[in-house]
Amino acid sequence: MTPRRKCPGPDMSRALLFAATAAAALAAGAAAAQDRGGEREVREVVVTAAPYAVTLDSATTSVDILKRDELDQAPSGGLGDVLAGVAGVRSSAFGPGASRPVIRGLSGPRVLVLSNGLGQVDASALSPDHAVATDPQEAERIEVLRGPSALAYGGSAIGGVVNIIDDRIADAPVPGVEGRLLASGSTVDEGWTASGALRAGVGNWILSLDGVRRQTDDYDVPTSPESRRQVEAEGEAWGGPVGSTVENTFTELSAYGAGLSYVGERGYLGVSVKRTETTYGVPGHAHEHEHEGEEPEDDGDEHGHEEGAVAIDLEQTRYDLRGEYALDLGPFEKVRFAGGYADYTHQELEGEAVGTTFSSEGWEGRLELIQPDRGGWQGAVGVQALRRDFEAEGEEAFVPPTRTTELGVFTLQRYDRDRWGVEGGLRLETRELDSTVGKRDFTAVSASLGGFVRPADGWFFALSGSRTERAPSQEELFADGPHPATRAYERGDVGLDSEVSYTLDFTGHYGRGRWDVDAHLFAARYDGFIDLLPTGETDEDSELPVHQFVQTDATFYGAEIEGSYRLWEEGARSFRLEAAADYVRGKTDLGPPARIPPWSVAGRGVFEGGWWTGRIEVRRVGDQDRVAALELPTDGYTMLNAGLTFRPLKDPGFKVFVEGRNLTDVEAREHASFLKDIAPLPGRNLRVGVGYRF
Repeated sequence: MTPRRKCPGPDMSRALLFAATAAAALAAGAAAAQDRGGEREVREVVVTAAPYAVTLDSATTSVDILKRDELDQAPSGGLGDVLAGVAGVRSSAFGPGASRPVIRGLSGPRVLVLSNGLGQVDASALSPDHAVATDPQEAERIEVLRGPSALAYGGSAIGGVVNIIDDRIADAPVPGVEGRLLASGSTVDEGWTASGALRAGVGNWILSLDGVRRQTDDYDVPTSPESRRQVEAEGEAWGGPVGSTVENTFTELSAYGAGLSYVGERGYLGVSVKRTETTYGVPGHAHEHEHEGEEPEDDGDEHGHEEGAVAIDLEQTRYDLRGEYALDLGPFEKVRFAGGYADYTHQELEGEAVGTTFSSEGWEGRLELIQPDRGGWQGAVGVQALRRDFEAEGEEAFVPPTRTTELGVFTLQRYDRDRWGVEGGLRLETRELDSTVGKRDFTAVSASLGGFVRPADGWFFALSGSRTERAPSQEELFADGPHPATRAYERGDVGLDSEVSYTLDFTGHYGRGRWDVDAHLFAARYDGFIDLLPTGETDEDSELPVHQFVQTDATFYGAEIEGSYRLWEEGARSFRLEAAADYVRGKTDLGPPARIPPWSVAGRGVFEGGWWTGRIEVRRVGDQDRVAALELPTDGYTMLNAGLTFRPLKDPGFKVFVEGRNLTDVEAREHASFLKDIAPLPGRNLRVGVGYRF
């Protein structure tokens, strides 16, 4: 274990914050002095990468963008399920109601999920059975940044960032009325989804409305829910792959919102409100009562689930303010600001009885001063602040009430001379966690520096290094109680220090002619990596194995590659081949970390026929037999997916799509999931839908 370090006191924190702010202002002033004029051609801009424009083909980190058309045909489910096909990303797969992204083998408090650049103010990072409070169908686009992206967003982004971006607050004029509608149904869970959005502009004012409604039943699988390895580990005989359903995987979701914006010549200002209500089953909570020689009884509810099964009833109301204003303030050309407040509650239900209630209430704000592009020099200085009050009451309240307060200042700078360039950043933040059992203060310093070259047209290479610091989360510090979702009695350590990673990333882009390739190699060394490990004890009351949060050193390394080749093109018709692959390996001084995804590779063929498009994909996921203590290996699988999209009318905004997933009905288990041995991924599914954009 790493030695404990004493955190700087409040006076030292204020001094460091002042120093960072001064350094940021000096950097911005230097940028203003380098006014050489000229602008680079702006193509696809990555909104989440920086407050200023960075194009997708010039990003020095691994980025993927899912646009609205892709989201229309994405799987109906949680955020992790929607993103699971992106290279380097998997799903926590805790049933369709609760799935978070796992990025490069990291999840929970190391992956930051944002809504328009602000935190969710929910409890999804606390436990894998807690849903993200924003549904993917609310989005116009979702951006996924892998690797340390903490300079603009704080230590919780040490593993990556997922930003769900909607159009609820308009930032540009809307002439007349525009909108979208989507409806689809699926066979594997007898489910349906409907969503829509409408924006109307009257002069400088824009009104936005949107909503999502989804309902699904328990989903089918081609095998028994329990894996052969799990059954044999329990000393029972494996009965073979008999088709079944995964009990208690139903979902019901309603989310609706509205926004009002004023867009003028120098900027915009808007407000929005959103309400999310969802109830979903949590598979596996009643698992310890199985195999006792009795069939589960029907509890009589509309879903027909076994008695004692757990469901979560989640509600959140969220308010946002966002704006931008062009100004002339020394080296800065505009100011951008955003603030959000949310009141979140979810109850864990056993039948009609409330077992545990989790609540999270808080706000977050950001203000960014943005420098103009002067001869290729761009930059920004920003400040971020948040406060969140968390409380849990009931049988599974394994974390005490905690108030988290955070303040950070940062600067990001980029100098692009077409053929070469450099970029870097610095962030300083303070974090205070004040609970009923203890209080900790942390000061974290993060920095990055990188360089890039464009040796020829279409080529881009970058090498960047970063030092990122993450303060421990509330559960890592203060947990002390049974946590059925992870099947462990969890104990925190109030003496934990900050987790520090040193990361090296190599990026290569090639886009010219028929080819488009994006490749990334990464390696990260963690000092004080926080891990949850079994102690060998068993808690007498809950009969769960005791796990302790400890610190050790760790190393993660791996690669991601995505590419496409346009094999044939004639007018509006074309055929291209696409491929993607990823690999990550993690190790600590105390053994392999748990739930590290195995390698995967996917190949696709895409035919564009003018009024119709056809896609076929073969995805291979490898075995994972390098496992942590008390973790079972997972077999690999090969999955076949295909889809057709038709635009039969003269209006190109209307489309009909048919999609098949897992067409060969194979048994597929997500190694990154706590439920992998009792809840495989869904079996063969046919999804049919219609969409209209006007």
